[in-house]
Amino acid sequence: MEGASSEDQEPSDQPPRKRRFHRHTLRQIQEMEMVFKECPHPDEKQRMQLSRELGLEPRQVKFWFQNRRTQMKVSIKVFEENQAHQERAENSMLRAENERLRSENIAMREALKNATCPHCGGPATLGEMSYDEQQLRIENAHLKDEVQLDRVSSLAAKYLSKPPSSSALAVTPGPSMLELATRPGGLSQVEKPLVAELAIIAMEELLALAQSREPLWILEENGAKESLNGEEYMQQFSRGLGPTPVGLKSEVTRDTGLVMMNGAALVDTIMDARWMDMFSCIISRALTSEVLSTGVGGNWNNALQLVMYAEFQVLSPLVPTREAYFLRYCKQHAEGVWAIVDVSVDGSGFLIQDMPNGYSKVSQVTILQHMEYDDRQVNNMYRGLVSSGLAFGAKRWLATLQRQCERLAVLLATNISPRDLGGVISNATGRRSMLKLAQRMTNNFCAGVSASTVHTWTTLSGSGEDDVRVMTRKSIDNPGEPPGIVLSAATSLWMPVSPQRVFEFLRDDRLRSEMNSQWDILSNGGSVQEMAHIAKGHDPGNVISLLRVNALNTSQSNMLILQESSTDESGSLIVYAPVDIPAMNLVMQGGDPAYVALLPSGFAILPEGPRSIGTTPETSSRASSGEPGCLLTVAFQILVSNVPTAKLNLESVTTVNSLISCTVQRIKTALSCET
Repeated sequence: MEGASSEDQEPSDQPPRKRRFHRHTLRQIQEMEMVFKECPHPDEKQRMQLSRELGLEPRQVKFWFQNRRTQMKVSIKVFEENQAHQERAENSMLRAENERLRSENIAMREALKNATCPHCGGPATLGEMSYDEQQLRIENAHLKDEVQLDRVSSLAAKYLSKPPSSSALAVTPGPSMLELATRPGGLSQVEKPLVAELAIIAMEELLALAQSREPLWILEENGAKESLNGEEYMQQFSRGLGPTPVGLKSEVTRDTGLVMMNGAALVDTIMDARWMDMFSCIISRALTSEVLSTGVGGNWNNALQLVMYAEFQVLSPLVPTREAYFLRYCKQHAEGVWAIVDVSVDGSGFLIQDMPNGYSKVSQVTILQHMEYDDRQVNNMYRGLVSSGLAFGAKRWLATLQRQCERLAVLLATNISPRDLGGVISNATGRRSMLKLAQRMTNNFCAGVSASTVHTWTTLSGSGEDDVRVMTRKSIDNPGEPPGIVLSAATSLWMPVSPQRVFEFLRDDRLRSEMNSQWDILSNGGSVQEMAHIAKGHDPGNVISLLRVNALNTSQSNMLILQESSTDESGSLIVYAPVDIPAMNLVMQGGDPAYVALLPSGFAILPEGPRSIGTTPETSSRASSGEPGCLLTVAFQILVSNVPTAKLNLESVTTVNSLISCTVQRIKTALSCET
């Protein structure tokens, strides 16, 4: 549309004159298009402002918006007519195919009635007609599928607007989520309504599992964990996929708790393409390949996303990641009640409910995690953690969600909390920039420490808990990292010390440089002083700190360290990186943190899990004492060359190996847990 607008009609007592048209410039059209996307019906004040900015008369602006709205209505009508025509054509083809199959079915039945034995010429018995009977059954199954497709095709026009009928249980699963993810062109027009039907069925199962109690769920003796009753599940959900395949284990976990975010905002976070940022310590990679429906009513109600891919991780190179392809379906069931289900071989999801009046910023969330997995590649040290469900289960998801929602509340706050210390961050904008920088630092650390399929770890030396694993990558044109060759080194070990004690030791700034510990090579014996302190939640362990290292030698310059510590019921993290002083000054004043180059190092601290499942030779000597232990992963990222095309030399690898081994030994010595 060129955006032509007409002048008012001349009075009726004068002869009509030829209308004059004004052709808008490209800039005028672009500016009005931008406004139209936000507000198709601008009021008089907005039209006046546009007319002044674009050099048009208010009447011309008014006519342009009228014409644009008319054009939009015509386009929508044409689109709906095309969609209806396409659906009618598909339904007509399906009906014709059904009639053909019915005719063939009748003909085969008549032929079977008059069948004779090929040996004696007498009437054939059932056993002698096995081939024909088999063909008939195949055709019948085909006919049944086509009838089902015809039924769900009519459902596609209303697209998830009504629940499936009981006959939906006969739907065959069709292609796997992996096949759909890798197929060129995605779903066909016939498969889309079928997938929508499967999503509705999965939603029903999620609601039943999330809201049921005994006998479907059995509370264990200590009352800390629920377990699914497998026999009861198979009776209630007979359309399930049957027993777990040989070699795989099934893990079904559920947990419920309060989250500091209202339901609508929480749904926005989970359904958004950046949802993995909320769970960066659990998800190493994620993507959405196709969106079938964006929802109705301006929100995520009835939104359908296919095929979502995610890789789930434990922060250690000793635990293989779990990959999943799934369909994500979101539905609002009542005012303030939402459910999100992930449809796959393993069904998982969220049930979100707003709290009553007075708690508008809090919602109750039930998380269900159902996975089938192979744990044969899991290191013995982590087998107890994985088998107990603490590594990938609902408890870890809920604890991470609760902690991250507290962090978001701090990020969005406009006032400076009394718990924020130091005085170097003068406003809320500077605090937000520092929070974003710390989040990027922690995400970078988590992405580089697991056994993700995109990583290739090489074992340098030792065996068991003495292993040091390394990998290299090139950093090119990444504004968040220095350019060159980056070497990542990591080791995981069991320690006969509680997770809380290790966490408190490592986050204590005074212990970095004391003679009896001195685990931090960055401080190099210099004193460490906290310059800024941002609390991320109620737990004092969830904090972002800016540390100044005062060099022992006056000829050396001081250094800044950005550090983030995080802890919840599922585990703890301490991540830190040296940062440039001028760049940090800009960040604290509210500048963009995306261009601050850093390479994080840090620690992941996890509970050891039940010893009866995961006891190893390293832990067996301590098991009888009853003292709780923890699983500690130490990881460094170091720039070994500032030239991306350079080759890694043996000296750099040896230095990093020595550095990480020395750090582990100092921590063991300081905590009196040398073995």
